[in-house]
Amino acid sequence: MRVITGSARGMTLKTLEGTDVRPTTDKVKEAVFSAIQFEIEGRRILDLFAGSGQLGIEALSRGAQHATFVDADKNAVKVVKENLEKTKLIANATVAQTDAIAFLTMTDKIFDIALLDPPYGKGLLQKALAKVGEHIAEGGLVVCEHPFGEELEGAYGDLVRQKEYKYSKTAVTVYRKE
Repeated sequence: MRVITGSARGMTLKTLEGTDVRPTTDKVKEAVFSAIQFEIEGRRILDLFAGSGQLGIEALSRGAQHATFVDADKNAVKVVKENLEKTKLIANATVAQTDAIAFLTMTDKIFDIALLDPPYGKGLLQKALAKVGEHIAEGGLVVCEHPFGEELEGAYGDLVRQKEYKYSKTAVTVYRKE
C-alpha cells in the first residue's frame, strides 16, 4: 500500500494485521481520487473508519488543508499516527480513537469531504450516511466504498447521490450535499 501522488508520493504505508482488515486497493484508491481530484486542495477531510489512514493521507498528500481520522480500534489509531509521522503530514491531522457513529453524534466540526470505508456487512455505512450530512459543508462530498451490490439510497437528507463506480467486487458511491 502506497501513497499515489502529492507530497508523500511513493511512500509505503503500514497496514493493519488480521482477517477483518480489507485495505482499499491502489486501483480503487486511484479511481476515487481521480473522481474528486479537483475538490481536494485546501479542504477539510474526514476519514471515518480510518483503518491505516491511507485515504486521508492520500488527500493530505494531494493538498488537503486538514484531515481528521476516526477509528475505534486502538491498533488502527497507532498505525494511522505512524503513517502520518512517516509521511510528515501529522501537523495537518487530528486522530480520534472513538466509534464512528459516536464521533458524528458528538462533534460539531464541519468537513468539505468525508471518506467512508467501513467494515463490510455490518450496516455501518447506512448509519454513517444518515448522520454525516450534518457535518458536511454545502456543496461538499461524501465518498463511500462498499461491496458492489450493496443497496444505498439515492439521498440521505441533504446528501444526494451523484455517481457510482464499479471496480470488480467493490463499488464507490459519491454523494454531494445540496
